[in-house]
Amino acid sequence: MKILPLALAQFIASYAATNMNVAISTIAHDLGTTITGVQTVITMFTLVMAALMVPGSKLTDLWGRRRCFALGLSIYGAGALIAALAPGPGVLLVGYAVLEGVGSALMIPPIYILVTALAPDPTARARGFGAVSGAGGLGAAAGPLLGGLITTTFSWRASFILQVLVVLLIIVLARNIPRTAVQPGEFDLLGAFLSGAGLFLVVLGVLRTNVNGWHATTWLLIGAGLATLALFAWHITRTPNPLCEPELFRDRTSNLGLGTQLVQWLVLQGTFFVLSVHLQQEQHLSAIETGVALLPATAGMLVTSALAGRLAKRYAQRTLIRAGFVLTIAGTLQQPVGLFLLGAGIGIMLTASVNVVQSRWPDADQADVSGVSRAVSNLGSSFGTALVGSVLTGAGHPYRAALTLLVLFSVVGLVFALFIRSDGEPRRG
Repeated sequence: MKILPLALAQFIASYAATNMNVAISTIAHDLGTTITGVQTVITMFTLVMAALMVPGSKLTDLWGRRRCFALGLSIYGAGALIAALAPGPGVLLVGYAVLEGVGSALMIPPIYILVTALAPDPTARARGFGAVSGAGGLGAAAGPLLGGLITTTFSWRASFILQVLVVLLIIVLARNIPRTAVQPGEFDLLGAFLSGAGLFLVVLGVLRTNVNGWHATTWLLIGAGLATLALFAWHITRTPNPLCEPELFRDRTSNLGLGTQLVQWLVLQGTFFVLSVHLQQEQHLSAIETGVALLPATAGMLVTSALAGRLAKRYAQRTLIRAGFVLTIAGTLQQPVGLFLLGAGIGIMLTASVNVVQSRWPDADQADVSGVSRAVSNLGSSFGTALVGSVLTGAGHPYRAALTLLVLFSVVGLVFALFIRSDGEPRRG
């Protein structure tokens, strides 16, 4: 029962990241903006989460995990309500991208920290991560169907009202989550600024390709972001109370696990975005018809996520990650009939990759590693939407080119997985 509010919170955050895709045309028409304008709002949501996830995770130590979780839920709910009432794209950006993004950055890191703390046994932890990651994957996969149903039956605004209601339910259920001790310390404001600014500039540069293409401005933004992240990496090795310990980036197994997470969410969000745009713009399907067309992916993800605990008992985590990428590649190559394989592959990987990364570190480092892990996942989501969106604006056969790009990224993820030699057993020394 303690896992339920955590799983619901991950579900609603992931749902929020994909349900907008099937309503892109409706929202653009209703608010008097363009497809690119709505895509920008969607990307900014995941970008804000990625930029603030590490600082948000650090605050769980300073403020307490349950307190951060509750505060994040409150900010998220307020943002959903503002988005539901938005008269134009600017207010939608504030409610959805900014407030829901900030709320997610505060409420998501405690989810994975608490699962790790509540289930110290590897098998029990796999079940906990399976429930939470499965809920996240299900939310991402169900977003198009449920969002399409709500948009077609009522309005895209009703989807945000649903989020408000779910958040209220989670707040009630979260009363059973145990309180955790607050760890005294200083908050690394400079580190938070550098990490957030670096991630923001990199993804903003990729997003700008929809307008400028891969021109000088694009590369300037990306270069500035990479330089800022490099400065952040130097900063955390010099300050006595860094935003996150530099040791987190020196472990081979953990880094490879993080790489697979980034690719998984990039492929997941990118696939749903390109298919949603293609089905609505080229085949002229409605929101609900688009959701139904994507239903096989939802089913595949639901099946494999539900089996996460059993699979973790029978197979090594690295084996599951490799198998997941193989299924994902096969499913992407067989569009649209391969959607079930794609969903099943991602469902298998999500839990295994999180388990590899989180289990690699002791309890004292869980806040830091959870923030880095969630930041990487949300960065992947941002890249997925931004990169695919930039390809879809090109000439020739943009739909085919976008799917080809996603296959290439899946191959990169498989290569990462092939080099994982450990299942995330705790580091020694």
